This record gives sequence, structure tokens and C-alpha cells, in this order.
Amino acid sequence: MTIERIGSNDRMSKIVKHNNTIYLCGQTASADEWDTAEQTRRCLQQVEDLLVEAGSSADKILSVTIYVRDMKDFAAMNEVWDAWVADKPKPARACVEAHMARPNVLVELTVVAAQ
Repeated sequence: MTIERIGSNDRMSKIVKHNNTIYLCGQTASADEWDTAEQTRRCLQQVEDLLVEAGSSADKILSVTIYVRDMKDFAAMNEVWDAWVADKPKPARACVEAHMARPNVLVELTVVAAQ
């Protein structure tokens, strides 16, 4: 059994590959001036970049969990998500409201994809 860890530090790995499955760490994009829509766009770009680094693509996403700081931002996040996923195979998805580690983080995504 081979497990490959990419971008590791003392706490975590950005990418873990096992049995032709890719697991991404939680993706956030926070700046005080970015709203939920912009953070969602940037998170999705980071997901795409990491999947390419791992030898995959957004078309191979199996599952996404989306965390939003406040469900009042659900529609803004979904507007960006719907546009992004429009021409892609649709993954399984969950979205939950969560207390974030930093106050300016409005959205976080975790992704599992096929290689």
C-alpha cells in the first residue's frame, strides 16, 4: 500500500494520494476585502491547481464538502459554484455552516477526487 503526501508540514499535507484517490486539505481564500463569492472563486481555483499538481482534474472530483461561516451566504456561494460546475460532471456535495478558524474565512472546501 502506497500513500503519497505532497506539500506536507508539521500539521498536515496539502495533497494525499492513495489507491488512485486524491484527498485535498481544506481550501480557504481569505482577505478582509473579499466577500463570499470571491472567496469561493479563489478556493475553486486553488482546488483546480492542486488537482493538476496531483495528476487529476476538476472533472474527476468525487465529493466536495463546503463549509460556510454563515448560511446567509449560501446563495452567494452557490451562484459561484453553479457557474463553475455547469460544464463539469457533478460531484457528491454537502454544505454546512461552521465556525471558522479565522474570522475573515467565509468559505472552506474539502475535496476527494479520482486520479
